[in-house]
Amino acid sequence: MDHERIAVLAHEKFPDRAKTALGVLRYGDQDVRAVLDRDRAGDRVSDHVADVGDAPIVASFEEAHAAVDGDLDALYIGIAPIGGGFDESWRSDVEAAIEAGCDVVSGLHYFLNEDEELAALADDHGVDLVDVREPDDDLTVATGASGDVDADVLLTVGTDCSVGKMTASLEIVAAARERGIDAAFVPTGQTGIMIAGWGNPIDRVVSDFAAGAVEDMLAEVGDDHDLLVVEGQGSIVHPAYSAVTCGILHGSMADGLVLCHAAGREVVHGYEEFALPPLADYVDLYQDLAAPVHEASVVAGAVNTKDIDEDEAAAEAVAAFADETGVPAIDPVRHGADAVVDAALDAGLGAVDAADADSEVDGEEAAE
Repeated sequence: MDHERIAVLAHEKFPDRAKTALGVLRYGDQDVRAVLDRDRAGDRVSDHVADVGDAPIVASFEEAHAAVDGDLDALYIGIAPIGGGFDESWRSDVEAAIEAGCDVVSGLHYFLNEDEELAALADDHGVDLVDVREPDDDLTVATGASGDVDADVLLTVGTDCSVGKMTASLEIVAAARERGIDAAFVPTGQTGIMIAGWGNPIDRVVSDFAAGAVEDMLAEVGDDHDLLVVEGQGSIVHPAYSAVTCGILHGSMADGLVLCHAAGREVVHGYEEFALPPLADYVDLYQDLAAPVHEASVVAGAVNTKDIDEDEAAAEAVAAFADETGVPAIDPVRHGADAVVDAALDAGLGAVDAADADSEVDGEEAAE
């Protein structure tokens, strides 16, 4: 996304149930000037989230616009509810943003461009409605091309939805780059696309084309990097989203997997009648499902401990996860993702091939 100064809509959800808003705040290049949440109006972002840029929380777009003297480029919808619907209580804010000359960026399944009233208003004011969950129109089935890319592929997979797969992916990329590894993030969901500015929204793609949509992304960037970290979606045991998970798993033909989990989570988020299996079962489930297409091992775990206040208790939760799964684990936000990078390197992923390195040196010497 090429917007510099934005407001983010997160009514009645900030911060815990507005993962798109939090993702953009934490990882986006955009300058978030205000957050819209009518329940938190008068607070500041720093009152609720300590490790992101601060901004006022206001009740409406009009208040946001006034608070920053009109210096806004866009309104981002920072909520991704189950089903991806549009709440009519947001309409006045979206209309106000359009009338103020701001683009509106949405990650909903409800496409703003198909809303006749909003589309007409946007046309009148010369602004763009950006539906990031609208897939490319030239997608097709997978061919197995992901197995031919030069980069090693690491995929984050989950015990459930909303456990931090995107966060883990971005933290792993950052940690790998700090180590001199040429790593890149491959976004597969609306928040990742808003942050990275490209990607395919796999949960909106026709099922036959889901693996192909992932393959297209890997083919586009896979020869330009040493390590690709693919953002996973959902969970293989999720009663609603497992098809998306499987499409990404097979389409990416990953070489390694990072199992992501929210500490303390025992039931499926939003489907509480379904209990989560034992953690160790996930290792076998993901590896067995991957194997017929491309063998991949779970090399590490990423444990989301945001709901645990005490550092010692968080460390105990991470250690318990590692013991049960048999792989090294870390909370990538709390402790950094170096342990995951170490595990990937130990598995032979992300390291520059010695022959390639020698070839680069020989080429440099020849040029001299």
